[in-house]
Amino acid sequence: MAIGEVAAYAHLSDDDIAALGRELDAIRRDFEDRRGARDAAYIRHTIAFQRALDVTARLVIALSGGRVGWAAGVAALAVAKSVENMEIGHNVGHGQWDWMNDPEIHSSTWEWDMAALSSQWRYAHNYRHHVYTNVLDMDDDIGFGLMRVTRDQRWRPYMALQPLQNLVLALTFEWGIALHALWSGYARSDGRAARSAHTRAFLGKVARQIGKDYVLLPAVSGRRWRRTLTANLSANALRNVWAHMVIFCGHFPDGAEKFTARVVEQETEHEWYLRQLLGSANFDAGPVLAFLSGNLCYQIEHHLFPDLPSNRYADIAVRVRALCEKYDLPYTSGSLPRQYLLAMRTLHKLAVPDRFLRATSDDAPETASEWRFRPREATGADPEGRHGLRTALHRLRESRSR
Repeated sequence: MAIGEVAAYAHLSDDDIAALGRELDAIRRDFEDRRGARDAAYIRHTIAFQRALDVTARLVIALSGGRVGWAAGVAALAVAKSVENMEIGHNVGHGQWDWMNDPEIHSSTWEWDMAALSSQWRYAHNYRHHVYTNVLDMDDDIGFGLMRVTRDQRWRPYMALQPLQNLVLALTFEWGIALHALWSGYARSDGRAARSAHTRAFLGKVARQIGKDYVLLPAVSGRRWRRTLTANLSANALRNVWAHMVIFCGHFPDGAEKFTARVVEQETEHEWYLRQLLGSANFDAGPVLAFLSGNLCYQIEHHLFPDLPSNRYADIAVRVRALCEKYDLPYTSGSLPRQYLLAMRTLHKLAVPDRFLRATSDDAPETASEWRFRPREATGADPEGRHGLRTALHRLRESRSR
């Protein structure tokens, strides 16, 4: 089963959690106070770069001859679309730049270059996912309603196809996000009229997106319309696969824990911080890879502080990692290939019924609860003195290797 007692699983007392929360509050205040000209220049330069790259890529596609020019243009366009999607659209949608009071770069006005309607996505993502991160039956992003990513989800026959479903989702990720956001809009709608309004808004965005990428731009290319059409299809597919990889690396590798609904019943702000630490995962990245991923290589920091500017996450990560050391908590990270392969291992493994799996639902790489430490550890009693989760996991691994 998923984690039902976060403090017991983390091997922290209430005082420890409160102290950790106060230190994270201090980090938030510090970086809020630092926001200024440097951050404003960063997002404006990023938008200018993305738009220039988009135009350049389209000119290369339209004016060059042969496959090499087409491939170079598609690659550049895919990068431009990825930057717009993750480093700009996603982060603007979180309100990271609302403090600038610039109507162009505000969460309430930005409409990104993908199928999902920003207003519907913001509710599904900013509220349903970020407030209830990895809480079963509350966070709709656990498997996106399509796939089984924890043994807490009951196996059903159609899940045997989830490796294929995952491949289709990767290629069409923007459409999966769009439908997911629409469903969340329906879930909060009161009556048929409200649902119809969501449907009309969604179909309007879809019509504009398809019209731009697959009708208007090919049409203005004249006789080379097929070249433009296939370039747009290819760039969108590449952007979708990249976004899928980044998102899955932050949410589904080993160490990104899941929780039962009871953990949020009386959850304090400081306990919320702890759940974000335990429920998210990073992947190692330098400045270029971080930029191309929308700085979502710092998924832990993003879940702790989703509305702080993304260009600050690298600095925030240094302090968050130090806090994990101090409180003996794991800081889940690894190379991009490793984290992605772990996520894919979970998807493929959980495509089969539990009777074919060896580990229990309390003690599996992708599914764990406080009872994995039973009997002594689950109660928090340790004759050798209190320790944190990282030490507890290390001792558990040692006991198995004997």
